[in-house]
Amino acid sequence: MKKILIATKNKGKVAEFAALFEKKGYSVQSLLDLEGDLDVEETGTTFEENAILKAEEISKLLDCPVVADDSGLEIDALNGEPGVYSARYAGLEKSDEKNIDKVLEKLEGIPEPERTARFQCALALALPGKDTVVVRGNCEGTITHKRVGEQGFGYDPIFYVPSLQKTLAELPKEEKNKISHRAKALQKLEEVIDGIL
Repeated sequence: MKKILIATKNKGKVAEFAALFEKKGYSVQSLLDLEGDLDVEETGTTFEENAILKAEEISKLLDCPVVADDSGLEIDALNGEPGVYSARYAGLEKSDEKNIDKVLEKLEGIPEPERTARFQCALALALPGKDTVVVRGNCEGTITHKRVGEQGFGYDPIFYVPSLQKTLAELPKEEKNKISHRAKALQKLEEVIDGIL
């Protein structure tokens, strides 16, 4: 069976990708299945650059197809911050709570109409000897004034989706997975994947 590696240690992400690739006849592995620590430094200035860096470096090392994603939150009133620094916005120890606190603090006094934001996801599929393919997905919303909801992770409790009148943290997983930035990028990958693999 052909194998494909998903460059993540996040079990939730692995499950999302496995659903797509297994029906295409691939066995899916992740960084959790490898011995040793394969850590690629994300030195890119955009989500695309970071996804490509990860996918290509690991694909070269392991000589197999690799999918990597980089994603994060862009807030218009903060000139696109936290952007590529979304996971470590409040410091290198990657604390969701501190990241949310920092965003809410920086947006203090900013009125509702100016609190627009989006989650962005770039997915890169690198194959040995072929050009890397990149697809993107996004999810538009606004930033709330306080945390709402218990589901999800990261910035979900402060990311409000106007069309659903809920934050991402109020949505059941299945519903979030239909509208999320990663779900949209995965759909685009599925549209082009047969021609690539």
